[in-house]
Amino acid sequence: MHNYLKADAIVDHDNVEIVALAKKLSSGLEDDVTIAKKCFEYVRDEIHHSGDHRDAITTCKASDVLKQGTGWCYAKSHLLAALLRANGIPAGFCYQRLSCSEYKPDIYCLHGLNWVYLKKYGWYRVDARGNKDGVDAQFDPPNERLAFVIGENEFDLPENLAEPMEVVVKALQTHKSYDEMVCHFPDIG
Repeated sequence: MHNYLKADAIVDHDNVEIVALAKKLSSGLEDDVTIAKKCFEYVRDEIHHSGDHRDAITTCKASDVLKQGTGWCYAKSHLLAALLRANGIPAGFCYQRLSCSEYKPDIYCLHGLNWVYLKKYGWYRVDARGNKDGVDAQFDPPNERLAFVIGENEFDLPENLAEPMEVVVKALQTHKSYDEMVCHFPDIG
């Protein structure tokens, strides 16, 4: 579990602001399910999804997502992992390959999610991308309530990764505006 608790350049849960928020979200709580839910709901509801809000900035590392208050699904997963890890809850990364036609016709891209380890349930997938019409991701273990249902030509990448995929990090660090990102979403195709 050590790899799912460590801080690094992207999941910088040793950042002062992340530590403070993690403590605030877990204040007075003892069980990991309740703490994980509070962290999930914070990222889902309080951090803009850059695509939904057409934010001009692209964030990558967890502390930048928190500071700027926005991130694509991938970046939001980095912040959620940081908040969970700062609270001693193991967190990993996983992805889905989905149609991204809402941004550009006939393209596919990766969609970023998290694995969280809950003592009562084991590993459980959550999607903190942010809700909107037609998207209703919830924290309801052991039931998975992700943002998207897999459709035709779409699939889950089931691996539980301790670090975000390099192709995701590279896309977020290279393409800094909304317009750049929608033309360069990370993909494995």
